Amino acid sequence: MTRITQVHGRRVWDSRGHPTVEAEVELDDGVRGRAIAPAGASRGSREAVDLRDGGTRFGGLDVTRALAAVNGPLDRALRGRDAADQADVDAALIAADGTPQKSRLGGNALVAVSIAAAQAAARSRGLPLWRHLAGNAPVSLPLPQIQLIGGGAHAHGRLDVQDLMIVPIGAASFDEAIALVAEVYRAAGALLEAEGLLAGVADEGGYWPRFRTHADALELAVRAIERAGARPGVDVALALDCAASQFGGNGRYRLALEDRTLDRDDLAALWLDWIDRYPIVSI
Repeated sequence: MTRITQVHGRRVWDSRGHPTVEAEVELDDGVRGRAIAPAGASRGSREAVDLRDGGTRFGGLDVTRALAAVNGPLDRALRGRDAADQADVDAALIAADGTPQKSRLGGNALVAVSIAAAQAAARSRGLPLWRHLAGNAPVSLPLPQIQLIGGGAHAHGRLDVQDLMIVPIGAASFDEAIALVAEVYRAAGALLEAEGLLAGVADEGGYWPRFRTHADALELAVRAIERAGARPGVDVALALDCAASQFGGNGRYRLALEDRTLDRDDLAALWLDWIDRYPIVSI
């Protein structure tokens, strides 16, 4: 039995230099698992709450409330439970919070503890995490989506759409996938610099561009795929993370880059037009 004996939280720092939550779960055999809660620059309107302290310390982003949740109610909720029973662990975490969007204890606290428990169970069994979670089921590696051009909260609204990503759909291995997107990324940088459109790099690594329209960005991405010697829609496709709640509300969406406002139907029509014109496989 991989029984949980203690859950502990501590403050660590993410890639933007902001505080975030690390959880550590210890088992009765002495094995420990650790995990760090990820944090994004934007928030979906129905996303689990990333619990922050507010106020002035670290720009209001400190996580002492979330850490108190880890070290208090979440520790109590998991002590004595079997870390190998992930469904039971997660059900206990959800019940301890008791809110639809994890606003009482924080989604950041819950997700760090959940993953730490899984890590501890996997280590106790001497298995990599993926095999522990998959059991005997067959597995495949995920297909990466790599940010090529950043917008929205990642690039101070340079584009209204937050992420324009490339997806190496023609790759036969993860190594080939990363090599392919690296070539497209390099080609895009060269095109942007040659055309005087490069303003820097957004905070998730995509280019920070100067475009007149969103279509300009999509067309640049297609040209970058071709310049890298790949086939758009065959070897490499496009994906969008629009983060529409960042530029919309009450059924109206403001595309500041193009100085126009859309209603819901207009926005849906825009997405459909882009799908018809460009090799987009995910929105």
